[in-house]
Amino acid sequence: MNDNGKLLNYINGEWRRSAASEYLDVVNPATSEVLGQVPLSSGAEVAEAAEAAARAFVSWRRTPAPERIQYLFKLKNLLEEHFEELSRTITMECGKTLAESRGEMRRAIENVEVACGIPMLMQGDVLEDVASGIDEFMIRQPVGVCAAICPFNFPGMIPFWFLPYALACGNTYIVKPSEKVPLTMQKVFHLLEQTGLPKGVVNLVHGAKEAVDMILDHPTIRAISFVGSTPVAKYIYSRGAAAGKRVQSQGGAKNPIVVLPDADMEMTTRITADSAFGCAGQRCLAASVAVTVGEARHTFTEAMAAAAAGRVVGYGLDEQVQMGPVISKPSQQRIEGLIQQGVEEGATLLVDGRRPAISGYENGNFVRPTILRNVNPAGEIAKTEIFGPVLSLIHLDSIDEAIQFVNSGQYGNMACLFTNSGAAARQFRYEAEAGNIGINIGVAAPMAFFPFSGWKDSFFGTLHGQSKHAVEFFTQTKVIVERWPKQWSRQF
Repeated sequence: MNDNGKLLNYINGEWRRSAASEYLDVVNPATSEVLGQVPLSSGAEVAEAAEAAARAFVSWRRTPAPERIQYLFKLKNLLEEHFEELSRTITMECGKTLAESRGEMRRAIENVEVACGIPMLMQGDVLEDVASGIDEFMIRQPVGVCAAICPFNFPGMIPFWFLPYALACGNTYIVKPSEKVPLTMQKVFHLLEQTGLPKGVVNLVHGAKEAVDMILDHPTIRAISFVGSTPVAKYIYSRGAAAGKRVQSQGGAKNPIVVLPDADMEMTTRITADSAFGCAGQRCLAASVAVTVGEARHTFTEAMAAAAAGRVVGYGLDEQVQMGPVISKPSQQRIEGLIQQGVEEGATLLVDGRRPAISGYENGNFVRPTILRNVNPAGEIAKTEIFGPVLSLIHLDSIDEAIQFVNSGQYGNMACLFTNSGAAARQFRYEAEAGNIGINIGVAAPMAFFPFSGWKDSFFGTLHGQSKHAVEFFTQTKVIVERWPKQWSRQF
């Protein structure tokens, strides 16, 4: 899978050294150790993968659905067998704790399990006698060659929001992992190879913008899945759609949680800390703004400060560590700069996590949990996706004001409410403008049998990843209207 530390592409069933002239170091964000080198493959190499996938599609789409999912059953077993190895790889290249990496891989496997139900999920509809002697039915057929452009923060899970469904539906596939965290997918493709999938059905191409642009432009690639920041999501969606492709493009977030005075404060604090600081705040469902209502202000603020200050930060392979580093030095510098911007806008640093000293890992990209109190609701920090372990605290007087604040943001990925009131919970889930709603839940991550939703600038497209949405995205419907007059038929 590598040539003297240089990662290989997987095209048409073969591991190939890229013709790229430029390679990037893959760096462990906790230790700064170089784990390997990833090629910035050319557009020509993406085109080669697309053409191989197009050739493979001819026979793969004709493979019966019950046979296609046999490869997924094999993959599920292989992922289980290599579960710890894959989890450790995620921690080493991405920085999250081993427990978080294990959770990520469990979600990946769950998506394979759901996709194995494709003989039922892909079924169409039929109605006899839509008119006298005429029947009409709708079937689902695969789209063709599809591709995923993946982010750094979930190198094991997010490709599986798409890949197993695409394969089960009869499509062929190309994965372009993030150049920051390519090792996990490299190992996954080694397992895919072991399933015996026909050549060209799955392909792996490493790279950066040139590879992405070829995915967006190549006429053979018919559908594209993306997860990343909103500016890039808009670029992916607009360029892909302009080329006539299906695109599902997940963007950024600024996820608010609302804490009412009747909430269970011990539970709320624990869950909010896990949401805001888990994965070092580098997930699209991380709580980033906590809105306290009424008397919740003082008890929640004090409890959150203690939770943030007491969180154990270090190398994620240590089972005692609760939070790892952020992905890179530029990310660390950007997060610290945004914390300072919040102070300059008038917020108070309740807990300052900048420039920490982590014994033994002084070269790591660490930012400790940080809390900004009295953040200006109209300021930039209340709106900007920090993508780090920073929680902003805002106080409002009523749930109506809190919902108004939730709905005023440009993003709509997640919003959560903590309360013991059923009436308040119903009002919130009914009125809050976000695609994923949590009630006494800090990370409202849908299970694999529900779509990962997202509204406003958090998503561009119509069909999301996972579940029935993925099946619809990776199939195109064909409607047949059919008549067979008796006089045309042989008489028996």
